[in-house]
Amino acid sequence: MKVRVRFAPSPTGPLHIGGVRTALFNYLFAKQNGGDMLLRIEDTDSGRFVPGAEEYITESLEWLGIKIDEGVREGGPYAPYRQSERKAIYKQYVDQLLNEGKAYLAFDTPAELDAKRAEIKNFQYDASTRRLMQNSITLSSEEVRQRIANGDQYVVRIKIEPNEDVHVQDLIRGEVIINSSILDDKVLYKSSDSLPTYHLANVVDDHLMEISHVIRGEEWLPSAPLHVLLYRAFGWQDTMPQFAHLPLLLKPDGNGKLSKRDGDRLGFPVFPLEWKDPKTGDLSTGYREAGYDPEAVINFLALLGWHAGSDQELFSMQELIDQFSLERCSKSGAKFDFEKAKWFNHQYLQQKSLDVLVKEFQLVLRSKGVVVDDAIVAEVVALMRERVSFTKELWDTTSYFFVAPVSYDEKSIQKRWKPDTPQQLAGLMILIDEMENFTSDKVAAEAQTMAWIAEKGYKVGDVMNAYRIALVGESKGPHIFDLTSIIGKDETLRRVRKAIETIS
Repeated sequence: MKVRVRFAPSPTGPLHIGGVRTALFNYLFAKQNGGDMLLRIEDTDSGRFVPGAEEYITESLEWLGIKIDEGVREGGPYAPYRQSERKAIYKQYVDQLLNEGKAYLAFDTPAELDAKRAEIKNFQYDASTRRLMQNSITLSSEEVRQRIANGDQYVVRIKIEPNEDVHVQDLIRGEVIINSSILDDKVLYKSSDSLPTYHLANVVDDHLMEISHVIRGEEWLPSAPLHVLLYRAFGWQDTMPQFAHLPLLLKPDGNGKLSKRDGDRLGFPVFPLEWKDPKTGDLSTGYREAGYDPEAVINFLALLGWHAGSDQELFSMQELIDQFSLERCSKSGAKFDFEKAKWFNHQYLQQKSLDVLVKEFQLVLRSKGVVVDDAIVAEVVALMRERVSFTKELWDTTSYFFVAPVSYDEKSIQKRWKPDTPQQLAGLMILIDEMENFTSDKVAAEAQTMAWIAEKGYKVGDVMNAYRIALVGESKGPHIFDLTSIIGKDETLRRVRKAIETIS
């Protein structure tokens, strides 16, 4: 059977980074095995539908380089791939279960269900309680027909036989055995919107679309026994997909599943792209808008719950495809280390070509109103790229290359600016003005400056630290003669003169 996997998110909001990892692992597995990956939109819960969520999902996958073979945009032989458009398909399978006595109609209202929950501790709708409720098992055929004719809303529930061990073969966790007595008669279909629930729709679609492997998050493991029972009820045991339940993504600190609240609290994104809530207008940042490269995000996520069996940490997408295996996925949760995500982005930034970084940084410079030649930007980027993890950080790290300081750090002045500093810098200006090779030969410029300091009997630290404040505005920056070779003699003299006048 050809490997066919699916990523099946619900359009109920932005795609969580945990969902991105699930999509990635499906993609890697499919491509390694020469298979196909489907994108199926599970929009059967009409009450939770959020406008724009589906488009957000497809744009996120496209940005990350996770290519879909069949889906809502790509089409394919099993279209439609949006579950709300498959109502007629599901209805025939609902009817099959009802006709074979493997499911039943339940007319219980929300109020009746709440009353029963209050009456019976830990109530669940199952073999021990279904005869206490309003359903086609307890009502006569005539009563059922009459209630349907009256327009009473109902749901279809699977009829689970008690005390049966259900075996789930999981490619990551091994064999999982669940006794059917702890399962409730899950709702499979709702007359209110003529749509199936997740459980029925997934099983039917996975079968009809010939899905070979269902790779999903650990949170879906409790539903696996029910899906196994549904495959049996339909007589599809021989084509049942293999299951693999991925470990949870855990909070960076403490216990529990990673949530948006953790990102808000600790200052990192939990969504791939920026998301604006259509109801509240709240804006949540994304990895793209935060300045991450998609390749770095993919690399980071791939190593959350999977290991390559070596010390290698940096992988291209193709390398991940070549080396990925479900056997090396962890059973335990993976702690989300957002500082490691920054480390990955730093590594990928260092691997970028200088031309690409110059183009990216030019966009930042233009947004700051700075117009400068690519050649100068290239010099700055080549000198400073190792100090940053994001292209946008280059501005905070290098702005003094392009804009003279308008103020001076008070702490730096108190520590480094001495009473005789103005006199020393005035003399340094005379020296700089006389240097013919000041910009073209920074090694010679440094040698002449050091010789002049020694000749005057000054302390190197006193002169050079004050010189740096004059050029940068504070005690930071690269080697001074790297800086001055880029900004040039005239700009250097202007900055020193202004510092003497301003600070003194």
